[in-house]
Formats: sequence, structure tokens, C-alpha cells
Amino acid sequence: MKKKTKFVCQECGYESAKWMGKCPGCQTWNSMVEEMERAKPATRGVFVHSSSNTISKPVPITTIATSQEPRIVTDLSEFNRVLGSGIVKGSLVLIGGDPGIGKSTLLLQVSSQLALRQYKVLYISGEESVKQTKLRADRLHISSHELYVLAETDLEYIHQAIEEVQPDFVVIDSIQTIYRAEIASAPGSVSQVRECTGELMRIAKTKGIAIFIVGHVTKEGAIAGPRILEHMVDTVLYFEGERHHTYRILRAVSNQMLLNN
Repeated sequence: MKKKTKFVCQECGYESAKWMGKCPGCQTWNSMVEEMERAKPATRGVFVHSSSNTISKPVPITTIATSQEPRIVTDLSEFNRVLGSGIVKGSLVLIGGDPGIGKSTLLLQVSSQLALRQYKVLYISGEESVKQTKLRADRLHISSHELYVLAETDLEYIHQAIEEVQPDFVVIDSIQTIYRAEIASAPGSVSQVRECTGELMRIAKTKGIAIFIVGHVTKEGAIAGPRILEHMVDTVLYFEGERHHTYRILRAVSNQMLLNN
């Protein structure tokens, strides 16, 4: 049986059955890449959470119990402020910024602070080995038994590690390196970024785990990958700065923070 293919714009995610030189969605030239089309599941009419294998059913809104979830506060007051006074359990936060600006360092510092408060943190690096992450942690004087480190890019193994460790917080560095084996396209492509982010979102919501994902930026300063990525997460933080200055700015919508590097 011949597998079906489709052409996907690597800038905006527009899909087409045939190749086009110019994307109708974002008007970008030569951005359409051929990808294998995934087979749709045979089950119809029932939505099943892939993370918990439970069937979702409609319930009366009056029967839903609510409670005020306390926010988890770090030692970085301005980091707390851009997140709305703290980290919310089950949230999915995207942090973008130029290479080398300090995204990984900031998240490793936050992970250490949470681990010292007896929260279990799983730091997953797709760009560095475990030893490289350890060397960076040593430079920052970071050490905690509650901080777990994993060098992995396969989402299936990442999911297994989350099931095994049962962390309170997860850091994915970066989303452009993570892939699902059943998708034929390369890591960082529109299909991979969209599907992996969607699965991480389901894990965060069903298990109540706060997940931070690092996203690369293009030379224009926008988050690399499909624009839908920014709409899938709960919060988007941009880490900005200038090469010859010692200050970094982390902003979320209209909120701003000033960090001394």
C-alpha cells in the first residue's frame, strides 16, 4: 500500500496535497516540504486522552469542583512576576530567545531552586549530554538529589521517564530537538514541533506537571516553527538582550523583567 504524502510549509504550517513555490498562507517562497501523512485512528466519536487512556465525557458544570491552586514561587522575584506571581501546576510555558542568551542557564537555576524546596524536577536536554549539563550545574554551584537530568530526544522515552520519575516540574531543552518516531519528518519540522508540543500539553494537563519548553528563534527574532506553537502553550516568555551588555530582559506580553547576567 502506497503511503500518502503532503507538502507542509515550514514557516506557518500550511498543508497542501501538491507542491507550490509560494505558500498561500504566509506568502513565503520555497518553504513547502514533502512529509509523510499520518494514518488517522480508526476509532470515531470517542476522544481518548493518550496520556491517561481515559475517555472524556461531558459533565454538568455545576458538578465540577474548583479550588484556588496556590502558585509555586521561586527565588527570582521578577521571574515570578512575568508568570503572574508564580508557577501554576499543569501549565505549559514556552521560553524563546537567541542562542547563548541564557535560557538554559535560567531554567537550570529555577530547577535547582525548586529541587531545594523538595520538588522533584526532571531536566531533559536534547542538545547537551548529561556530563555537559553537570558541568554547567557545577559552574552555577547547583546540586540536589531531587534534580534529575536526562539527555534524550525521543518523545516516547521522555514519556517513559516522566512516568518513572513522577516529577513535579519538567524542562524540555529544546522543543526543536524532540521528535516522535511515527512521524517521518525531521526534528524541528512543523509536524514534529506541533505533535510533540501537543503531547507535552496533554501530559501537563492530565498529570498536573508544570512543563517549561525552550524554543529557538529565527534570525528575525520570532519563535522557530509553526505560529500555532505559541497558541498551544499557556505562556510565552521572550528572553532578550544585547551582545555587548550585561543585562537580559524576560518579557511576557506586557510584563517585563530585568536580570543582571
